[in-house]
Amino acid sequence: MTTPETQKITMYGAEWCGDCRRSKAFLDGHEVEYEYVDLEAHPEAAEVAQSIAGRKNIPVISFPDGTFAVEPSDADLRSKLEELGAL
Repeated sequence: MTTPETQKITMYGAEWCGDCRRSKAFLDGHEVEYEYVDLEAHPEAAEVAQSIAGRKNIPVISFPDGTFAVEPSDADLRSKLEELGAL
């Protein structure tokens, strides 16, 4: 069953991470609605991100269709958001 909770984009990242800042700027710049989980403020969420991605790299961005991206390029992020109809 799909719930509103599963219908959102969630990004797990940290301010010190350049790829996280870039992906966050891309999402913000395109006015994409998403939840940002700051792993410095919520270190327990790092386990959630790792369980999604199977590794420790960030950012981890999970999508409503059950897929995820780890350290996506802007082009990859754009392509996925277009596929989802979010752009």
